[in-house]
Amino acid sequence: MGVVALGGTIASTQHANGAGVSPGLEASDLVGSVPELAEVAVVEAEGLVTKPSGDLEFSDISLLYDRLTSLVERGCDAVVVTQGTDTLEETSYALDLLWARDEPVVFTGAMRNPLRTGSDGPANLLAAVQVGAWPATRGRGVLVVMNDEVHAARFASKVHTSSLSAFSSAPNGPIGSVSEGRPYFTVELARSEPLEVPDEWDDSVELVVATLGGGARILEGLASTRPSGLVIAGFGGGHVPRHLVPVIEDLVAFAPVVLASRVEAGRTLESTYGFPGGEIDLLSRGLLAAGGLGALKARILLSTLLSSGASREAVERSFRCCVQRYDGSGAVDVHR
Repeated sequence: MGVVALGGTIASTQHANGAGVSPGLEASDLVGSVPELAEVAVVEAEGLVTKPSGDLEFSDISLLYDRLTSLVERGCDAVVVTQGTDTLEETSYALDLLWARDEPVVFTGAMRNPLRTGSDGPANLLAAVQVGAWPATRGRGVLVVMNDEVHAARFASKVHTSSLSAFSSAPNGPIGSVSEGRPYFTVELARSEPLEVPDEWDDSVELVVATLGGGARILEGLASTRPSGLVIAGFGGGHVPRHLVPVIEDLVAFAPVVLASRVEAGRTLESTYGFPGGEIDLLSRGLLAAGGLGALKARILLSTLLSSGASREAVERSFRCCVQRYDGSGAVDVHR
């Protein structure tokens, strides 16, 4: 079993200037703080980077993918990744898009740093290793384990700034839980072919959130810089103010533009609202529907496709297929 550490709250110590905490613990420190791990698996701990998760970049995803691949090729039957929770839903989703192997990858972190009473890092790490080591976890792709809940990376999102139960999976909920040292899976999710691993990441794909009376200057600035792609987190089922429509149409002319929602749960609509800036109007102008895929994940998906050199047509085709996959199609109850 491999444990790869990327920093974050779970690895934080007192900052050198005494103001707050910052990542500083090594992977060996994390593993050494949980002696019960030795009862579950032989753990090989490795540090990759030591960062607040907001400092992680696409290049770190490539480094992580390479390290995970190396570990399983050396014989590890599962890998746990520890990192900060701020971007955990994005990094885990990116890995899930790429990961083709049956060996599970389990992400975890902490909401309370090790200096706080009731720090959840050790318990989360132990639960993540227990999930990774369990035979029935094999073939389930990339998972997120927090607070004794097992989430599929395709659904997991951070929905609270500080609660121990900060992670949720809309619309289906967790796919399992951890009890008495073992996972219990309640949902089986179909997996599909992974996307191509980019040689180099294109980080110019941007995300713009629709706001009351705002957005024009941001979109006009983007139109002048010509990003490779754009995700718009619209109101409700996928709407924007009508004054944004002309500049959005200009953006669609040279880059794929995905229409998502700024609302946490629910699908973007396709055929309900016909006013200028409504989803019917926007989709007719060439925007791609995100379906049930949240805006953050839609940006990761679009970035991955464009970074791997997909054509405009391939992006549209792949996005339709992947959105169907990540809407939860293929989910069936299996009580184990």
